[in-house]
Amino acid sequence: MPSDHYPVSLVVAGQPCLVVGGGSVAVRKAEGLGRTGARVTVAAFEVDPSIELLPVAVERRHYRPGEAGRYRLVITATGVPEVDASVAADAAAAGVWVNSADDPAHCTFLLPAVHRDRPVTVAVSTGGASPALATWLRCQIADALGEGLGLLAEALEEARRKVQA
Repeated sequence: MPSDHYPVSLVVAGQPCLVVGGGSVAVRKAEGLGRTGARVTVAAFEVDPSIELLPVAVERRHYRPGEAGRYRLVITATGVPEVDASVAADAAAAGVWVNSADDPAHCTFLLPAVHRDRPVTVAVSTGGASPALATWLRCQIADALGEGLGLLAEALEEARRKVQA
């Protein structure tokens, strides 16, 4: 049976991205976006204190209907199904990629479990069926790969540049 998911690695550095919600799930999503260099805005009245330590703009407020269209990517993680579904519908209507945490039916993209080692990224997805399985698989793969793969990739990149020159 073919999968209806097309795996990609998005370049969001410098792009405006919105995270709606301020709890622990929103922290993880904002942190992941922040690591890529995205310009992240977090919209929530109450925020986990660790969000304040991230390279993100925190706006203590509710999501404003229609604002999704100002962003390249939206993640909703309020934990309130009606709110998350409303934000997701708004983003989808604006043609903006949206992920609604733990609700694959309201997503236009899914977030895989990710292992990073410098420029090397390994992502594992179960298509939303079991995030716990994806996380377990990511750990197994990371353990099997060991450390230093990122350094190898950087050395190969330099050798590739020399060959191309």
